Amino acid sequence: MNAPSTTPRLMIAGLSGSSGKTLLSLGMLLSGQLYGWRVCAFKKGPDYIDPAWLSWAAGRPAHNLDTFLMGHDGAAAAFAAHSLPGALNLIEGNRGLYDGFDAQGTHSTAELAKTLKAPVVLVLDATKVTRTAAAMVLGCQRLDPEVNIAAIILNQVCGPRHEGVLRQAIETACGIPVLGAVPRVAARLLPERHLGLVVPEDFPNREDLRAALAQLVEGKLEFDKLWSLACRAPDLDPPAQSSPLLPDGKGLRIGYLRDSAFTFYYPENLDVLRAAGAELIPISALSAAALPEGLDALYMGGGFPEVHAQGLAANASFLASLRGAAACGLPIYAECGGLMLLGRAITWQGKRHLMAGVLPFEVQVSARPQGHGYTELCVDKANPFFPVGLVLWGHEFHYSALLADGGLPATVCAVRRGAGCGSGRDAVVAGNVWASYTHLHALATPEWAAGMLRAAARFAARGMCTSPS
Repeated sequence: MNAPSTTPRLMIAGLSGSSGKTLLSLGMLLSGQLYGWRVCAFKKGPDYIDPAWLSWAAGRPAHNLDTFLMGHDGAAAAFAAHSLPGALNLIEGNRGLYDGFDAQGTHSTAELAKTLKAPVVLVLDATKVTRTAAAMVLGCQRLDPEVNIAAIILNQVCGPRHEGVLRQAIETACGIPVLGAVPRVAARLLPERHLGLVVPEDFPNREDLRAALAQLVEGKLEFDKLWSLACRAPDLDPPAQSSPLLPDGKGLRIGYLRDSAFTFYYPENLDVLRAAGAELIPISALSAAALPEGLDALYMGGGFPEVHAQGLAANASFLASLRGAAACGLPIYAECGGLMLLGRAITWQGKRHLMAGVLPFEVQVSARPQGHGYTELCVDKANPFFPVGLVLWGHEFHYSALLADGGLPATVCAVRRGAGCGSGRDAVVAGNVWASYTHLHALATPEWAAGMLRAAARFAARGMCTSPS
């Protein structure tokens, strides 16, 4: 079937987290390309790891869509900006279909599906269940009839008889088709660790995984019917979203850490700095001997510095360079993993590793999350990046916590929602260094890019560093 001129799309949802959404999404993206389709992927909610895998499978960046951070219009505008006409635009939901910000399911996958007018394909984990599966699907249908639950994919099916009973029960009681049944797999294809899946950079056999995922869904999904369903998604109204005016970044050189330890960057955060004219320079904290000369600012995203703590600690010359740049007044914006690198040490699994020592605290990584979910901060003290009084909406997901002699270092944000650095505070600031546990998205907080560019411009105008290194 030829693709229409509209934007075919499907929302892949589940009844809970770990129901198989990511596995099925990756398999559909990989197998879809074998069918000759162009594919494009999105991830609902604030997340870095699932989009990294979706990007790998789709062969192009996967973008996040989050109505809490962006608003409904902003999420629709982001989808319009990055979706591909005539391609399979696949949106992976998060958690359960109706799980959201509160008991009403605000900002849930279901609400995003309605915003995007996307048919929902519900992935159902069929472990130890038969007709009760129909009751679960029927409940999802009746909870909000405006959500277009258009098809079911069964996951973890025990065998042909199990599949047959499930199909008959669901199609008879719910009136929607089962368009796939994936068998139970003995081994976990995508290994997990704290924070979720292992990131692609730390997975050594990605090509073997590619073949295994394609084989997992080959012959198990009715691709022609799924494609037809995607093509029936109605047109979206043109978004009324305007781009914020940003300072001119032409001539500014902004470095960002990018290696196996630091992978958590939203594509939009980097894109908006480039669009303003700044030159972005990727830097490996694991292998670079020092920061490049001539930087006007440094962006340190999140990731897994604890997993790579030994390698980071061994790169003493780079850590010294980072200390020197901070002493010189280089604007440094660090989130979560970047915060951990700027501290004195990281302790994880009983081992202590020395870090840059730019900020007066150590970090202890625990076995349980220390902060997880959406955050709301109010900037209440002067800092290099944001005006006092600004409210920042973001998210956090960290297993680490600050350890500081004499109490928490100076911070500039009151935490209205979330954990932050502790004691109701977030964003440790020293000189031109900002380090927080809150992740910000450029589309949700336009002031982030403006603050980065202004701080970089001030540093560039100052001239050569005269502070001791």
